Amino acid sequence: MAAQGSYKFEGWLGKSPDAINGKMEWGAFEPKKWTEDDVDIEISHCGICGSDLHMLKSGWGPTPYPCVVGHEIVGKAVRVGANVKHVKVGDRVGVGAQAKTCQKSTCPECSNGLETYCREGLINTYGSIYPDGEGKSYGGYADYNRTNGHWVFKIPDELDSALVAPMMCGGITMYSPLKQNGCGPGKTVGIIGVGGLGHFGILFAKALGADRVIGISRKADKREDALKLGADEYIATDEEKDWVKKHQRRMDLIISTVSHSKMPLNDYLALLKVRGTLIQVGAPDGGELPAVNAFQLISNGAKLGGSATGSPWEIREMLQLAADKKIKPWVQERPLKEANQAVIDMEEGKARYRYVLVNENFGKH
Repeated sequence: MAAQGSYKFEGWLGKSPDAINGKMEWGAFEPKKWTEDDVDIEISHCGICGSDLHMLKSGWGPTPYPCVVGHEIVGKAVRVGANVKHVKVGDRVGVGAQAKTCQKSTCPECSNGLETYCREGLINTYGSIYPDGEGKSYGGYADYNRTNGHWVFKIPDELDSALVAPMMCGGITMYSPLKQNGCGPGKTVGIIGVGGLGHFGILFAKALGADRVIGISRKADKREDALKLGADEYIATDEEKDWVKKHQRRMDLIISTVSHSKMPLNDYLALLKVRGTLIQVGAPDGGELPAVNAFQLISNGAKLGGSATGSPWEIREMLQLAADKKIKPWVQERPLKEANQAVIDMEEGKARYRYVLVNENFGKH
């Protein structure tokens, strides 16, 4: 076990909603109090997720500033608690959106492999306050991270650090609802929004064996990218006349990554086959979705649901599938020192399709 003392916890601190405008400040922070259930990670890579932007600007409620965002973390374990048995010092590991759950046998979620939905003790990787005065969680736009070992995962050797980082949130956010809702041979799957999340949806839907994968977006400018990612078809809703009538009742499963309160949700529901399912994973500021017409659900026997990220067993399963199928997300590496500009570019929709911050000090691990 390595003793802490030779390294400092420093990162890009958001101190107000203005942080979203390139105003994060580099500085020191105090991680949660160490316990023998924890792992300290020397961060080499961290993906930029849309959640980071929402939190920086307090889009999902008041953010407990100062806050270091980033929950697509990959790096080297440098200190491992005595109670952590699946990770050792020197291992390459990853952390996603969750840092701790209650893990009680009496918790219906934690005791049934649904830890992501834990009601009793869910701590997010950044911006959460630990109970019993343990401190606050800080994320991956930093040199080091401290996370409960239950949510620290060994990375398969076959996966490149820059490519696997965005899988820790973006990847599992799409893998879980695809797998849990029957994506596989014989199924036609629609992915709404060809972006950071949506491109993972196409990759994993194909890896899970779906017969047809259909990318859905407003404009035609991502058609070529969607097809290169593996989509069989593409629907540009702003540019294809009568797209609802043409494609109605074609899809068994739709995953919506769009986070906009004015999206044409009832039109998307019309694309489902009878008893098909639409799962919402995009989360708008304020959480507001368009009104749903009850007859759109009733007349088609349609199911409308939601999904969070994924539990530890799902993350391990996803990582192994990515290694076996040689899944390669489209990432653009950015130096950690340029995090402010990368956040601005992400907010402006320039990423194709996931930015990954590379720590200049540790990025070669």
